[in-house]
Amino acid sequence: MVWLKFVLCLVIILFAGTKLAQYGDAIAEKTGLGRIWVGLVLIAAITTMPELVTSVSSVALVHSADLALGTLLGSCCFNLSILALLDILHSRTPVLSVASPRHVATAGWGALLIAIAAAGIIAGGRFSFLASGWVGIPSIVIIILYLLGMWWIFRRERKQRSYDAPTTSPQYDKFTTRTVYVRFALAAAAIIAAGIWLSFIGDEISEATGWGGTFVGTLFLAITTSAPELVVAVSALRLGAVDLAVADILGANMLDIAIIAPIDLAHGQGFILSSVSSGHLIIASVAVMMSLLVIAGLRFRQNRKIFRVASWYAPALIMLYILGAYLLFTSSTGL
Repeated sequence: MVWLKFVLCLVIILFAGTKLAQYGDAIAEKTGLGRIWVGLVLIAAITTMPELVTSVSSVALVHSADLALGTLLGSCCFNLSILALLDILHSRTPVLSVASPRHVATAGWGALLIAIAAAGIIAGGRFSFLASGWVGIPSIVIIILYLLGMWWIFRRERKQRSYDAPTTSPQYDKFTTRTVYVRFALAAAAIIAAGIWLSFIGDEISEATGWGGTFVGTLFLAITTSAPELVVAVSALRLGAVDLAVADILGANMLDIAIIAPIDLAHGQGFILSSVSSGHLIIASVAVMMSLLVIAGLRFRQNRKIFRVASWYAPALIMLYILGAYLLFTSSTGL
């Protein structure tokens, strides 16, 4: 029965997520904000909402810090592996060679936030002064850096848009602005509702399998709550909105780590990064390495794929994700 509920949640999120790319692209056109900014902030905020709801519910209702953090870090890795799928689907050209090089800053900022979270896990159990009331100092640093990063990227994109001239005709004249916002909100509400249910399903899976909250959160819940990113990215790719797809993925990773601050507040039992398993360091390290691969793919822009199937970074991203899942599984089960 628990697996049936898991699949049902997945179907709901997938169905609602298919609408976000189209209406998000329409919002980018109608508001003039641009695909990078809309993907980085608006789309990422909606597609990351299941992670937020699931993580907060995991610590506040299910009382599982490992399940919460595993969902966030696992989502970061799964999100980056989506870029490998996009590369395979993107005809004969490497997808990161088509995307704007301005994504390098977003990927780098995400890697920095993940590294700070990993450092918080290492130091959390050793230095009591890292806790400031209900929230740990690393959590405060993470949220401040996230906001600074968003502010800096917004200023850069606003300056860039002043230089860019419109090159395409409007594609969404058939939709009114009100219609776009209403349908976008309905899809978002469906994703959020399904996300609330996920924390309880994840706890049931953890108890039924005996795999532990760290592994269940990092694998099952991370994949399911990242389903909106997957669907939106693939849909945006089909629309030709590569920057929207890449911005959503990288923006979701930044927001996933920023979510540590509110779940630290919801935890209510001391600094959360000092309360979780050291096994999270495995997936955090993998997430940083995957981010560096993405940066390399954006910086060293290749014109062709290997055997016209995938770029050099696509199999590397997939292998790192599988390796991280395997190492985490063996550490959780004691194999």
